Amino acid sequence: MILVRQEIGDVLRDFRLQKGRTLRQVAGKASVALGYLSEVERGQKEASSEILASVAEALDVPISIIMREVGDRISVLEGIQVFPDVVPDDLVASIEPELSLH
Repeated sequence: MILVRQEIGDVLRDFRLQKGRTLRQVAGKASVALGYLSEVERGQKEASSEILASVAEALDVPISIIMREVGDRISVLEGIQVFPDVVPDDLVASIEPELSLH
């Protein structure tokens, strides 16, 4: 079973390490308890959207980038090897009449 909280924690830890920051530094800048952030990184606690936003800001990484990385990792775990960057043609065709400006 895929645990989204585990993937979020792994991504946050990876970005923190890439930035060369300690858990204490990020927790302090994000105004989050050190122990709580540690549990989030280990996938033991669910982080609220407010906490995620604070940690993303503390890491100087847009939350959209963090969530995209989480999504990509989950796709791999689900066995999806292609990460589309555009809306698939069949989906566009199905909604295109609604998008056109007449």
